Amino acid sequence: MRLTGDWIEAEPTQRVLKMLEEGGHQALLVGGCVRNSALGAPVNDIDIASDARPERVIELAKAAGLKPVPTGVDHGTVTVVADGHPHEVTTFRRDVETHGRHATVAFSDDIAEDAARRDFTMNALYARSDGTVLDPLGTGLEDLAARHVRFVGEAEERIREDYLRILRFFRFTAWYGHDLDPDGLAACAANTAGIETLSRERLGGEMLKLLAAPDPVHAVAAMAQCGVLTAVLPGADATALGPLVHLEDRPADPIRRLAAIGGEDVAERLRLSKKDTRQLEALRASLSDSDDPAVLGYRLGADTGADAFLLRHALMGQEMPEGWQKRVYFGAKQQFPVQARDLMPRYEGKALGDTLKTLEARWIDSGFTLTRVDLLAAL
Repeated sequence: MRLTGDWIEAEPTQRVLKMLEEGGHQALLVGGCVRNSALGAPVNDIDIASDARPERVIELAKAAGLKPVPTGVDHGTVTVVADGHPHEVTTFRRDVETHGRHATVAFSDDIAEDAARRDFTMNALYARSDGTVLDPLGTGLEDLAARHVRFVGEAEERIREDYLRILRFFRFTAWYGHDLDPDGLAACAANTAGIETLSRERLGGEMLKLLAAPDPVHAVAAMAQCGVLTAVLPGADATALGPLVHLEDRPADPIRRLAAIGGEDVAERLRLSKKDTRQLEALRASLSDSDDPAVLGYRLGADTGADAFLLRHALMGQEMPEGWQKRVYFGAKQQFPVQARDLMPRYEGKALGDTLKTLEARWIDSGFTLTRVDLLAAL
């Protein structure tokens, strides 16, 4: 198999590969860029594997007029920047000892040893500068063609090297897989206790990537069935995710989907950003709000209001009513016509706040039709 495309033919990438090759070393594209290119999916990050040691990569980069950044020298990684484009160059490695998250590694000159320490067979594919694909394990291309996410070697061994691979198994299945590998699924179910050892940031990152997949329903349902979802989010319920994905008429949003799943202390357990936390809380709170899409649009804004209306109908198992989007955007454009100064000095303090709330509720109940004059005349 030979890969083609602008990403591999790009001058900056070819410069980095040529730098290593002319220095007498192997230079192989590896992992996600090879996998995605073979699947016809977009290529973002470009990783390169080589038998060159980190100090040698730095030396060669400087000699070639490129910028080396020692982003992970202890683990064999140097980021080489060419024309502003970063390329992670990592020395072939083999595991000496694993600790459930961090592994003690030794540098290697053998591509087979490097492939053997990777997580899934479809991620253990390499490509030369001319696009020729190498499959050191002999199963990566076959599994990729079948969209079969399979652990390299013994699934339980790979998981115990890093328990985050449990979530990665479901994430990669959601994005690239057709069926769940039974050995991988059994290994994930047997090692759910290891999830407790993972940082919340790592858990959150994987969950958001998983839920950003076009259709994560099958993978998340399997997570729930084997106990992984509960280990990550106690109290979570995935039953509404399928209806939500079915109803969605907008790009995938992991926070919207996370709101459908729910669970205890979700934002804290996944260490969500402040922005994501606010969105999640607004969506969950909206479940007890009005079922009028215009009201949700007014209270939450067009985007979050639309998400809230989708979420509500997914949880109730209902289809979306005709014209609901227009109602959301109509509500989002409304502005309450009464201001605090209109009520002063007649009302002050708590009385002022309570009166504003009463008038706003009356205005909303009227379908946003009452004018400022109408509202003030009723006092």
